[in-house]
Amino acid sequence: MAILIIRVLGYSLVLMAQGFYSANDDVVELNPSNFNREVLQSDSLWIIEFYAPWCGHCQSLTADWKKTATALKGIVKVGAVDADQHKSLGGQYGVRGFPSIKIFGANKSKPDDYQGGRSSQAIVDAALNTLRTLVKDRMSGRSGGSDYSRQSGGGGGSKKNVVELTDDNFDRLVLDSGEVWLVEFFAPWCGHCKSLEPEWAAAASAVKEQTKDKVHLGAVDATVHQGLASRYGVRGFPTIKIFKKGEEPEDYQGGRTRGDIIARALDLFSDNAAPPELLEILNADVLKKTCDDYQLCVIAVLPHILDTGAAGRNSYLEVMMKMAEKYKKKMWGWLWTEAGAQMELEASLGIGGFGYPAMTAINARKMKFALLKGSFSETGIHEFLRDLSVGRGSTATVGGGALPKINSVDAWDGKDGELPVEDDYDLSDVDLDDDIGKEEL
Repeated sequence: MAILIIRVLGYSLVLMAQGFYSANDDVVELNPSNFNREVLQSDSLWIIEFYAPWCGHCQSLTADWKKTATALKGIVKVGAVDADQHKSLGGQYGVRGFPSIKIFGANKSKPDDYQGGRSSQAIVDAALNTLRTLVKDRMSGRSGGSDYSRQSGGGGGSKKNVVELTDDNFDRLVLDSGEVWLVEFFAPWCGHCKSLEPEWAAAASAVKEQTKDKVHLGAVDATVHQGLASRYGVRGFPTIKIFKKGEEPEDYQGGRTRGDIIARALDLFSDNAAPPELLEILNADVLKKTCDDYQLCVIAVLPHILDTGAAGRNSYLEVMMKMAEKYKKKMWGWLWTEAGAQMELEASLGIGGFGYPAMTAINARKMKFALLKGSFSETGIHEFLRDLSVGRGSTATVGGGALPKINSVDAWDGKDGELPVEDDYDLSDVDLDDDIGKEEL
């Protein structure tokens, strides 16, 4: 029996190493080397699964995904990306859990998330519906082709988000900004620079959006601005350097695809960013804005101040802030409220007035949430969030399918709670001695 188990495990590991799909399947295996050519430069509609070989849900989807690809053969392209192996490609499109399914239609730079069922029939129906919409758009004169320009080296994004840097503006925009910059020094005649141009442009657009314009991509024509090139020791083209506040510039050593550039930029952003702000839910606007702006909003419901005092509450908040720092690369929102202050919110999340402290993570776009089942500690919360970040853990639908009514409350003043003052009773008119010593016959 032990030998059989070892063989089965070994076979499973081989399958994981080889990926889920082979050349005999109608599913197109995609990677950073062929993604631009096959998908971004194509006028075809693509539906693509981003998976991880160890993911149980991905393994369950494999048969249906193959069936989908066969059914749509010649009509809609069906692809798959091993996002565990090709993290840069997954990161480029905001993949945080597995499996993630995205539809690359008219605007290839902004694919749509597939939110439907995981059966082959549901996926085929969604693909055909998207195809009908694409055809109608083309009939009405709207562009249905790729949004990436046909420059040398393959499709690229708009160059408007690449900042043109010169001898005159470099110090002001880069060195004095206090923000992170990736700067390409190029020469117009350089073939490698021409190949990099669309990748750099596409990365600039994605980085601007994903870092909320906190990390910038710039370009210097080193044949025109030779002073800048000489100042930073540029000897070959393209040369990419990273500029951070108060530090000497460092050479960029990563890959030259948009995925590689985006991944490095996001790492730089998270390394230099302050941890997310931990906000108390004081009104509906705080909850809505946080949950709308971020992929996930993590909410703690802490015990009443009379149960913990200021010291106890601060210890819980400290744990949350440590976790916010640890997971700041995820760019999640972080909130807390006192038990009983938002009873409708608690009820919609199945917390129900007990078990404090409690924690939940909400995906407001899908109106799904997950509850912390372990301890409210660094270890317990880390395990909870780690599972969420890789697509594991059970989820449920927010009660009512929408965020509930939120009460407006006063912010905690940082102090211990005080028991409510009860009314004093005047007992002067009561003769307490009248019945002392008397017995009823």
